[in-house]
Amino acid sequence: MMMLSLGIGTVLAVTLIVVVSIFTGGPVTNGPTQPTNQLVGKHVSSFSIGGLKGGTIVAPWKSGHAGVLIFFASWCGPCQGEMPKVAAYLRHHNEGSIRVIGMDSHDTRGSAMAFVKKSGVAFPVAFDPNLTVASLFDLVAIPDTAFVNAKGVVTQIYIGAIPKSQLAKGIATLQAS
Repeated sequence: MMMLSLGIGTVLAVTLIVVVSIFTGGPVTNGPTQPTNQLVGKHVSSFSIGGLKGGTIVAPWKSGHAGVLIFFASWCGPCQGEMPKVAAYLRHHNEGSIRVIGMDSHDTRGSAMAFVKKSGVAFPVAFDPNLTVASLFDLVAIPDTAFVNAKGVVTQIYIGAIPKSQLAKGIATLQAS
């Protein structure tokens, strides 16, 4: 008798779970998805901005190169975790003709320089305290990473701290185009 009660109870529980899932569930996905930025697939303007350590940094697509722009700031918690990993990855991988540029946004020069040094960043870094370049990409928070092909068309914008696997995938996509 007890086995019959357990069997009926199990069937009822599974049925209830299935019914509730049908009425409350949406499509099943394989994990979190990235929101799509409205600029993906569209041309973005070129820029020319001062470098963190001096000089001028120009949009790579202005000279026919694809570019990866990594937007960050020294005061940004997720950036503090992201940047040393990204810097280490880029030191040990060949991006070919793709230009990687750090975009220090909404920061002070001294804090930015100390952060870049501490993070081991070897790629060029632009200093964008007034969010001039970030506004071209409609970015509202950092960290973010923008992938732009050699013609100036945005192929992807990764929102948040980018994992090395996503950075590698974005670079590979640019190399293939």
